[in-house]
Amino acid sequence: MSDDGRQFETSTQQTPAPTVNERPLTAASSLRGSTLDAIAQRVLWLSTAIIDAANRGRANPDGVKVGGHQSSSASMVGIMTALWFAELGPHDRVSVKPHASPVLHAIAYLLGELEEGQLGTLRARGGLQAYPSRSKDPHTVDFSTGSVGIGATAPLWAALSRRYLRDHFGLPPGGRFISLLGDAEMDEGAVWEAIIDPEVRQLGEAVWIVDLNRQSLDRVIPDVQIARLQGMFAAADWQVLTCKWGRRLQALFARPGGDALRRRLEEMPNEEYQRLLRSHPRDVPARLLGDSPGPALAELVAGLGDVEVAEAVRDLGGHDIQELLATYAQIDDSRPTVIFAYTIKGRGLATEGHPSNHAAQLTEEQMHELASLSGTDLEDPWQRFPAGSEEAELCARTAERLRRPPLPSATPPAVPVELKWPHKQVTSTQATLGRLLSDLKRAEPEVARRVVTVSPDVASSTNLGGWINKTGIWSASDRRDWFADDADRVLRWQEDPGGQHMQLGIAEVNLVGLIGELGATWSRWGEPLIPIGTIYDPFVGRALEPWMFGIYAGGQSILVGTPSGVTLAPEGGAHQSVNTPSIGVSTPGIDSWEPAFAQDLEWTLLHAMSQLGRPGGTSAYFRLSTRPVEQSLANLPGDPAVRERRRRQVIAGGYRLSSHRAAEDEVLLVGTGAVMPNVCAAARTLAEQGVRAGIVCVTSASKLFAALMARDDPGAQGSPAILEQLFPAAHPVPLVTVLDGHPHALSFLSGVRGDRMRMLGVREFGQSASLSEAYALHNLDAGSIAAAALDQLGR
Repeated sequence: MSDDGRQFETSTQQTPAPTVNERPLTAASSLRGSTLDAIAQRVLWLSTAIIDAANRGRANPDGVKVGGHQSSSASMVGIMTALWFAELGPHDRVSVKPHASPVLHAIAYLLGELEEGQLGTLRARGGLQAYPSRSKDPHTVDFSTGSVGIGATAPLWAALSRRYLRDHFGLPPGGRFISLLGDAEMDEGAVWEAIIDPEVRQLGEAVWIVDLNRQSLDRVIPDVQIARLQGMFAAADWQVLTCKWGRRLQALFARPGGDALRRRLEEMPNEEYQRLLRSHPRDVPARLLGDSPGPALAELVAGLGDVEVAEAVRDLGGHDIQELLATYAQIDDSRPTVIFAYTIKGRGLATEGHPSNHAAQLTEEQMHELASLSGTDLEDPWQRFPAGSEEAELCARTAERLRRPPLPSATPPAVPVELKWPHKQVTSTQATLGRLLSDLKRAEPEVARRVVTVSPDVASSTNLGGWINKTGIWSASDRRDWFADDADRVLRWQEDPGGQHMQLGIAEVNLVGLIGELGATWSRWGEPLIPIGTIYDPFVGRALEPWMFGIYAGGQSILVGTPSGVTLAPEGGAHQSVNTPSIGVSTPGIDSWEPAFAQDLEWTLLHAMSQLGRPGGTSAYFRLSTRPVEQSLANLPGDPAVRERRRRQVIAGGYRLSSHRAAEDEVLLVGTGAVMPNVCAAARTLAEQGVRAGIVCVTSASKLFAALMARDDPGAQGSPAILEQLFPAAHPVPLVTVLDGHPHALSFLSGVRGDRMRMLGVREFGQSASLSEAYALHNLDAGSIAAAALDQLGR
């Protein structure tokens, strides 16, 4: 490597300089710095070697890059070593930025949570995950991360969930909820949507530590960004702390010429600073002085050796463990805190500070050099500290300190299969949702006690008003309702710690982040909840990524998209969802439901509730409508046994609505959701033309798709029997599928028995119209359905 970029040989285990600014230190910070520094150096080595072993040390027959982020991990080593080995308690929960997963793996190894053989399995099947995974990593991971910004906000929603459990089930206060995130994650809107939520400002247990290495994947972040970020957090009423300079550099600031040195470093553009880091030590003094240095700065620099200057400019607070601990000691537990810890991307590696170091890998020669600096050996990379050493004893004490008490067994409530009250003769599925929740509270109070609803400022417009009037709004503290004496108000808005509805601002990302964490309380603290979030269906796509990430992390919840489709005709195209039925079919970890009738919604919602808060549980997505539907169209069986058969079919994914036998079908109309009245009307029109049409009402396209997959793959989850009941192989006929959404969501049904099929649905953005006009525009009206069936029959 050329002189301009080579790693100069000097120990990265620094002894802290004398304290310049006296600050109160925690008891943990009385640990000798050399011990913590030695552990930090070993963590640096292990995290780097874990990535090296996955790329250079493992056979790769397919030739696809394994990858890893040695430099992004290196910048986090000091921050995480200080936290784990001197600060955290057993009740604290930490979210680790995605690219620092090897640091988390390294710490887990030193604490005895991983075996030596597991360290070479990064990004291999069954091994250490590329990004921290609560469900897939073999050691303790508090939060899954990997989707930038989403993992950072998860601890906020977990903190709110813990407070909710404290207020409703008597859990004692927990520990801190800490997010470790990169400064580039501040670009994500999800971060700011969470920060400004009114409930978040009360979370004194929330701490964010920003790895301020001033580099993203492709660029060096401008200086002005830092001041703006600090101001935005302060405006949201967060405590803002900065850990900027290490104590060696602070000692230089206290010497003659130190003020000039501080000004020079603070006024230096990030790009110039990064270039300074890439210079050979002999060139650093001249670059530091710049074009017109003052005499005081020149005298100070002249009195230092080249290597001493090169080391000093690297002495940032995010790498000085004692300075980090002193900063942690200043956290104000009365409000959220953000700490901006200045770091260098790649600190201690040959790639230190390089603009293109994001995915760079150390060469074998560079790995040998790092091993020598770390007191280990590339040929034997997984050495633990010698037994009896101060480092080994600190690791053992830390493991014991962080040991968590056994988790109480979570016992989900026994959810009934149905309630005892009949439904209105004409009603919508959205209206039924509100009534079901209200009825649940009087029919099954123990189940209702576990229900918590969440909405982004659409509680009343998604029919939660009755439920809210019965249960109230949850707030971390009592709030006076100034409209309590308003006789004209229908919705009572009582806010106190006993409420069961959580109201957020208009931010769908916050909603799904919160229901994901509420849905994880059974596995975090042994208290299962039934979280139900309501959202306008067109905005499910906006919320999909964080909701999927919550499901991936083990959060089990119910998301209700309502109202939906072009059925919301007068609202226009912006509020008419098109692709959400497809989302329901293709999203892992959920059952999607689009019931047409009130009884179907009751059965499916209760079933979905019964699947939450347990190992192997499943989340659910409901697509509901405001269209009033004549409930007699459901033709509910009166006989209890036949009614139970209908219920089981509803849960399995669908049922035949026509009264004649499948063998008598000439064509089969398959519908779902709000368009079922149109399907039934089309069948009557066909009967007038002498065509006998069967009708299948699909309640869950995802369930039917799973059944089809399970038919050909016995190892897959699903119940193939429902397919034979709805589409008997002995009686194939042409199909016409109808849904208020993109038609491809039901296109797989042609593969059940190879039927010829015509698919009707929404393939274009909608527009404002009357309901009949909207249906005709998209060929969802009864006439278009009947015409499609006749076309299939060649009539």
